[in-house]
Amino acid sequence: MGDRRMTPTDLKANTEAAALQISWSDHDTWDYPYHYLRDSCGCAHCIHEITGEKLLDPNSIPDDIHIKSMKLVGNYAVKITWSDGHDTGLYTWERLRELCKCHACSAEA
Repeated sequence: MGDRRMTPTDLKANTEAAALQISWSDHDTWDYPYHYLRDSCGCAHCIHEITGEKLLDPNSIPDDIHIKSMKLVGNYAVKITWSDGHDTGLYTWERLRELCKCHACSAEA
């Protein structure tokens, strides 16, 4: 996976692929499927802030979930507003690097 301090150089909501495409400063480009990304939200509505128990039922996420808007938060995260109305999660660059499911990253885990 490399240096976790890597930052995105480009973020695109790819509606055709139903994925958030991120180009990183190390020249890697990764696709994050919308459903997977929504299911991975770490906010207090989706994950119990004390126990860490997952509160979000993956089956409650609509099959056609998509990004309505994105807003950069400082130099460390993106806030996504989802089509299901959810908008309280912040996806930090470090967390997004951790969420990569590519073969190379899986081998390093």
